[in-house]
Amino acid sequence: MKTDNVDYATFTGWVDPPGDVRPALEEDVTCEVAVVGGGLAGMSTALRLAERGQDVVLLEAEFCGHGSASRNAGQLAGAPGGDIQFLNILYPRKFPGIVRFAENSAHFVEGLIERLDIDCDYEATGNVCVAVSRGQMGRVRRVTKILQKAGGKVELGTSAELGIPRGFLGGFRESVGGMMNPGKFSLGIRRAVLSSSARVFERTRVTDITRNGDHIDVKTPGGAVRANKLVLATNAFGGELAITPKRLSVPIWVTEVETEPIDPARLAALGWTSRSGMVTQHNFMENYRLTSRNTIVFGVRRIQRGKSYPLPLRKPDEAVVADLARGFETRFPALADVAAARAWGGWIGITTSWLPLAGNIDGDIFYSVACNGHGLAQAPYLGSLIADHIVDGEQHEDLKALWVKKPKFGRPMMMGAPGLRTIWAVDRFNDLINGSRRNARRGAAPVN
Repeated sequence: MKTDNVDYATFTGWVDPPGDVRPALEEDVTCEVAVVGGGLAGMSTALRLAERGQDVVLLEAEFCGHGSASRNAGQLAGAPGGDIQFLNILYPRKFPGIVRFAENSAHFVEGLIERLDIDCDYEATGNVCVAVSRGQMGRVRRVTKILQKAGGKVELGTSAELGIPRGFLGGFRESVGGMMNPGKFSLGIRRAVLSSSARVFERTRVTDITRNGDHIDVKTPGGAVRANKLVLATNAFGGELAITPKRLSVPIWVTEVETEPIDPARLAALGWTSRSGMVTQHNFMENYRLTSRNTIVFGVRRIQRGKSYPLPLRKPDEAVVADLARGFETRFPALADVAAARAWGGWIGITTSWLPLAGNIDGDIFYSVACNGHGLAQAPYLGSLIADHIVDGEQHEDLKALWVKKPKFGRPMMMGAPGLRTIWAVDRFNDLINGSRRNARRGAAPVN
């Protein structure tokens, strides 16, 4: 795959930035609820609060949808993220609730798209956790049984049965969820928030949050917000604020690449009839998906941890893009001559438990992290659940499944630079010996 003319973006490759960025906060204001962070979680929280008659202020450092909301692969997942086998062993009682939450999250977003009439190229194709080798296929079978036992709607199949490229041996499909343009989706949520009663201040970086009697003061360079309640919807950027629970999440940079437009006949020859998005069973997944513009978007495979706060606005690493391109060639040998057209990336938050979570501090400061690679579905739903909890004083059963009583979190394992390099090396060694390259070449051969 050619990577010599890649457009390395500091934003996303899905959409252009909005042309109507709202002014920054330039005065002191008061409200019932302040929401910090204008990603999918923050926007959904503010929108739900406004719809329920709350006086809400939303503060965003750049513009709403600037972060991972618009930079992800656009796969609306209907199952939990992380290592399913590991999570099932560690959290056997919580796991069925996590599975239910994941599926309900996808349904919630589908309903949001319809209710707000968001044109985001959504296709209810489901997503497939694919196997590139016999070893990965064994893992797929085990995970399928675990999810089905927990009530998950997944189906096991071969590549032909699942309608995915023949170079993959098979996998299981999440029957809930599908594919979309996440940039269009995030801008659609943004339009809804701007049209609501919520007061939105963009280009407004929060510098400090303190308590002042029975109020919470949120400081910014141009003014302050005094609120009765606060929602931290900061995802990977939470570590920039002292009030955020220590080790709530680890900031991880992930990269996505998009090919140049590909001849539809060549795409059809892959046998990708279901158009389902695909995620491999590596320790660091590889994701692949078709788009409505006859391209393939692919990414992750190699991740990078943020070293310090504030997290920098940056372009993708050329070495990571080159590594992703090598992976693309391995999975799609028939398309090895296709060029990579653009690359982008973003910061996501990974919890130390790899579970989505929510909680509060002293009853009036709420926080959540529902990403771990599946935030496109989970963040909007969790934001809405927190908003309802603030208004009603009661917790939905899906929120109870994620709720953390005390904001204390352990140290992340293997998330330093040496650990991340080791995990990547293990994945590449397995690729070298497990026959995945041979499987891909055999699958790319014409079918008689």
